[in-house]
Amino acid sequence: MAIGEQFAGLDMEQLIGGPLSAAANASSQLADTTADFIKRVGFDKKGSLNTVAFGYQKRSVNEDGTTNVDEMRVAVPLLAIVPIPNLQIDEVNILFDMEVKQSERSEKSLDMGASLSGSLNLGIVKVSISGSVSAHQSNTRSSDNSAKYHVDVRATNHGTPEGLARVLDMMAANVAPSLVGSTIRDANGQSLPDAARAKAEKLKKLRQEIAQIDNRLSAAKSSLEDGIAQLKQVAGNQQNVYAAEVLRYMNGLDKDSDEDTKKAEEYSRNLEPVTQSWNDLQNQAANVVKMIADSGETAPAEVSDLFALLQWKEGASAKYSSGERHYAALKQAQNNAVAAQKSVTDIEKQLFDKRAEYSDAVSGVSTSAAGTP
Repeated sequence: MAIGEQFAGLDMEQLIGGPLSAAANASSQLADTTADFIKRVGFDKKGSLNTVAFGYQKRSVNEDGTTNVDEMRVAVPLLAIVPIPNLQIDEVNILFDMEVKQSERSEKSLDMGASLSGSLNLGIVKVSISGSVSAHQSNTRSSDNSAKYHVDVRATNHGTPEGLARVLDMMAANVAPSLVGSTIRDANGQSLPDAARAKAEKLKKLRQEIAQIDNRLSAAKSSLEDGIAQLKQVAGNQQNVYAAEVLRYMNGLDKDSDEDTKKAEEYSRNLEPVTQSWNDLQNQAANVVKMIADSGETAPAEVSDLFALLQWKEGASAKYSSGERHYAALKQAQNNAVAAQKSVTDIEKQLFDKRAEYSDAVSGVSTSAAGTP
């Protein structure tokens, strides 16, 4: 067989594609393994997240010298604390070597092993003949074929998948310890007498109330900031309307006409106080809103005169009126900000009174709000 014919029966598609197809199937199985692990370990049968609860003690020293021993509890998603199998095939190497060795030798010889003798009388000449013939044949042939086929697959654990890592980060952002129980001790960690314990419990309750009011105040201030920002945004929209209107008037003037030049100068002069009034709103909105809220008016029916806003109309300035495009939106934004400011003021007063009550309780002074010391 010729050397080229040695490769004729090889299925190269199977030799190369077989390992690659097997690697693809293995990758699919590895992905299924990761998905099954996440479902089995991370979630219960109802689809709720599996968590592990940890408990610990939190100690804090109070202003009156006592110590709080708080029993805290925090629930952590199980997927966040266990390694997640995420094997992936990174590389597939296919090596195929084939070596063909062929040698062939042929020998042939002929000996005819027969003898012959005789004589021939040709008149005066006499001829004598003798001979022998021998025959021999031999053939030698040898061949050697060898092949090497090597598949190298490398897989590594890629850790937590990116999508799952983002989900776990969102969960972790909402994980917060919760208070299970709390005990008040003296400075040395010993139990308090009844009277001292009653006072300490009262102070503890006041501290919790102060913390709650603080949280409400933070939320109210955030709402006020949003209201002020909305008020400024609407004011900016109204100011842009005036700027566009002035530009339209200016474009309609003849630059070569002395009369139109005087009109342009008049327009500019009239626009200056209008622009200044809206700039003042942008800079002093918070102060004006507080003034309106402190005045006691619940929900002003109009945009407050305290803003001193002006409008530009047909080349002249005038008092800002309800006929303007963004008037209703500005009034609504003003009233929202005023309501938020009143809420902030009320909560600040509650916080002041509660802190005063706490100070009296620490010093042992009896107040109507605090009750008995």
